[in-house]
Amino acid sequence: MVGTPRELIRAAALGAAVLAAPLAPAAESQPVTPTGSCRDGLPHGAYELRDAGGRLRVSGAFNRGKRTSSFIFWSSAGVRLAHLPYDEGVLSGTVSLWYADSPRRGEPQQKLEAAYVAGSLDGSKRSWHANGAKRAVFVYARGALVEAQAWSAAGAQQGEPGARALAERDATADRRYYESLEAMVDQHPPRCDAPAAPTPGTQATR
Repeated sequence: MVGTPRELIRAAALGAAVLAAPLAPAAESQPVTPTGSCRDGLPHGAYELRDAGGRLRVSGAFNRGKRTSSFIFWSSAGVRLAHLPYDEGVLSGTVSLWYADSPRRGEPQQKLEAAYVAGSLDGSKRSWHANGAKRAVFVYARGALVEAQAWSAAGAQQGEPGARALAERDATADRRYYESLEAMVDQHPPRCDAPAAPTPGTQATR
């Protein structure tokens, strides 16, 4: 083992802070425009959110007001940040996150990969440091942590108590991060209150 217990704890805390970092590139204070359709006054169908320069920031879909299938998020620099899968409005599938400061060209450095079922962690949850080194492997069963391993950026492995403590911190940080992503969409829904455009070749009734 490399480093003192205190140094390993500090490194683990730093790793957690990196995962918990706000989505600054995706939530900057700049004009964004949603595009989507509605049914019965609720978002329904494909959805996009673009910034003032026309760059795609969010792509996803709704089913009668509930998120469905995949929502993908990008930074203002065009770096893919997150892939969140949904079923009936709750996370279900494999969540993937990437580091926002990844280079524009090539694949961004992956940060997290986690399996969710009906809104709860269920299966493997893996994370990586910004340098690509393995950071943690947690195993969940219906939301309960059953196995935990963690490493520093230099490759030093933590004991199980430290790994479990990191898992708890990560769970809180991840939830807040997902909420910040979802807030982007919630704050810029498609216009369901706008009057429907008349069908070409017909006249709108008064």
